[in-house]
Amino acid sequence: MRKLIFAVAAIAIAAWPALTRPKEKEAPGWVSEIATRPAPAYPGRVPAVVLFEEKRVTVDSSGMMNIANRRAVKILTHEGKSEAAVVESYEKGGRQVKDLHAWLVAPGGFAKTFEKSSVEDLGAYSDDLYNDFRLRRIKADNPEIGSVFVYDSEVQEKATEAQDSFAFQDDLPSVESRYSITVPAGWTISGKVLNYGSVQPVVDGNTSTWVLKGLPFREREEFAPRLYGTAPLLAVDFQPPSGIADPPSFKTWSDVSQWHTGIAAQQADINADMEAKVRELTAGASSEYDKIRAIGRFVQTVRYIEIAMDLSDYGGVRPHLATQVFAKQYGDCKDKANLMRALLKSAGIPSYLVAIYSGDRTFVKKEWASPSQFNHMILAVQVSGQTNAPTVIGSTAGRVLLFDPTDGKTPVGDLPSYEQGSYALLCAGARGGLVRMPVLSPEANLLSQTISATLDSSGGITASLASESTGQAARRERGLYEEGSPEQYKSRVEGYLAYYVKGATVAKVGARDSFDQDRFSATLDFSSDHYGQLMQGQMLVFNPAVVEPAAVHLPVVKERLEPIILNGKVYRKHVTLTLPPGFAVDETPSPFSADAPFARFSITYRKEPGKLIVDEELRTETIALPASDYATAKKFFDNVFGADSQSVVLVKN
Repeated sequence: MRKLIFAVAAIAIAAWPALTRPKEKEAPGWVSEIATRPAPAYPGRVPAVVLFEEKRVTVDSSGMMNIANRRAVKILTHEGKSEAAVVESYEKGGRQVKDLHAWLVAPGGFAKTFEKSSVEDLGAYSDDLYNDFRLRRIKADNPEIGSVFVYDSEVQEKATEAQDSFAFQDDLPSVESRYSITVPAGWTISGKVLNYGSVQPVVDGNTSTWVLKGLPFREREEFAPRLYGTAPLLAVDFQPPSGIADPPSFKTWSDVSQWHTGIAAQQADINADMEAKVRELTAGASSEYDKIRAIGRFVQTVRYIEIAMDLSDYGGVRPHLATQVFAKQYGDCKDKANLMRALLKSAGIPSYLVAIYSGDRTFVKKEWASPSQFNHMILAVQVSGQTNAPTVIGSTAGRVLLFDPTDGKTPVGDLPSYEQGSYALLCAGARGGLVRMPVLSPEANLLSQTISATLDSSGGITASLASESTGQAARRERGLYEEGSPEQYKSRVEGYLAYYVKGATVAKVGARDSFDQDRFSATLDFSSDHYGQLMQGQMLVFNPAVVEPAAVHLPVVKERLEPIILNGKVYRKHVTLTLPPGFAVDETPSPFSADAPFARFSITYRKEPGKLIVDEELRTETIALPASDYATAKKFFDNVFGADSQSVVLVKN
C-alpha cells in the first residue's frame, strides 16, 4: 500500500504557464534568470539550497489533472551534489510524464542542456514481484559546487480523489516555494497549510496560489519524526458541484471510511478450502481470543510480496481477492489484512480494515480528512466483553482489537511501537472514521536482565546473564535471533558484550521464544580476563553495573528543531557480584534516582558478606517531547548513564 509513499517521493515541485519549447540544446532565458537569483549565506553543513520551486495544477471537468513542475537547486557542498537530479514517476494506464527537461548552469553562467538520451527509465521498487510504477530520471554526474540544477516537467494523471498535496520543502532551505491550482467554473477550492502558521492563498478567478518564502534548513535529527511529516504541507480539496461523484470528495473522516469500505467490500470472498483451513486452525481454540490468535498467526506466515497493478483504478488501496491470496500464499499489507478478515468471517468474527501510516506515529493530521495520509493496512477485529487485551479499544463500530498481520514478529495483543498512539482510519462504512491507536503501558515493553558474576583477584570476571523481554523488546530480540544462524546470534551477543566488557568471550548462548505469550528469553555465559583494573596489587576498580541500561543517547546539539520521540519501555537489571577472597569494599557508589514527566530512574547498591548487589530500573513513557525540552531530556539520560557507570573500589585486606 504505497500510494502515499510514492506521492511523496514523486511530488511535483515546479510549474509554469504554457511555454514554447526552445531548441533541444538551448537553455531558455528563465533558466538563467532563476539560476542567478540570490540566496542567503548558510553554514557549511547545508548541502544545497532550493532557489525556486513551483507546482501548478489544472483540473478539467472530468477530473484529469495536468501538472506542471519547475525546480532550481544550487549545489553548496560535495554532499549536495546528489541533489542535481529529477525523478518523475509514471504508471501503466495512469500517471504519464508528458515532458521532462533539465539544465545544469555552471557558476560562470554556462548552461548544459540534458538531451533526451539523458533520461533514464527505471523500475520504482526492486523488491516487488511486479509494480506498474516506473521512474524517469535525469541526473547530473559530479556537478561543480556552486552550479544550479534546473528542471521542468509536465505530468498528467486522473485524480482518484478530489484532493492534492504539496510539500513546500524537504530538508533543504527554500528561497521561494509555491503551489497553484485552477479548477473549472462552479468548482470550489479549499486548502490549509499544515505544520506551519496560517497562510492565505491569492485567489484569481478559479485559481488559488499559496507561496512560502525563506524556509530554513531542517536538520535530520535523532529520535525525531520523519521530516516530511513536520514540513510545511499544503492540503488541498477541490470539490466539483453537488451531484458529481467523480472524483470523490471528502468532508469528514466518515466519508473517507465509506469510500475505503466500498472499494474493499467485495474482496473478502471465501471458498471451501479457506473454510477447511479455519476449522483446522481453530479446532483447539476454546475462546474468541484463541481463535483470533490462531488465525492471525497463520496470516503472519503468508509471505509479504507486493504486486502493484491498476494503480489509477484504486489498485494501490484495493486488496486482491482473499481467495487468490490464500491460494498463492503471498500478498502485501492490504492483502494480508483482507485475507485475515475473510478467514475471521468464516469463523463468525466480524472485522474491519484499518488504514494507518507505518513508520511515524505523529504523521497523520486529523485536520485533513484524506485517504492519501496512509501507507499501510492493518485490521480491527470486533470482540465481545470476554476478550481483553491491551490493544482493544472502543470505537463507533464497537469494541475492536487492533492487530498488524504484516508484522510477523508482533503477536496478537501487541502492536509495533511506531503504530501505537497514531491516528488510523477504521474502514467500517458509516460507522467508521478516525481512531487513536492504543498506547501500551511501558511495563508491556519490558527488558529484564539478571547477572550473576564472580570477580577474581586480578580483575577477571566469569558471569552468566539471563534476559527476559516482553512486547516490543521481545520483538527486537526475536528479530535478532531469527535473522541468521545460532552462531550468528552468538556473534551478535558477543559484539554487544564487548562494548561493555573488555575482551568478553561468550561460551554458551541459549534462547527460547514464547511467541503467543509475547515473551523472549535468552541466557549466556561469558568471561573476561580484564574486567576490573588492579592497581599496585592492592586496589581493584570496576563497574558493578556490567552493562548499560536500555536508554537513549541524545547527542550534543546547538539547537533542537524537531520533537523528541520516545517509546514506552521498562528496563530492569539485577546484578549479584561475588567479590574475590581477601578483598573488601572500600568505596561504594551512592544510590541515585531521578524523576521526570517522561521517565523515571533509580539505582541502588547493597553489600552482603562477600557480595555486592546492584538493582536498577528505568521507566520511559511513550511521548513526543517538544524541541524546547531537549536540554532537560538530555540531562536526564546523561545522569542515567553517569549513575550507571560509577566504579566500586575494593582494597586488599
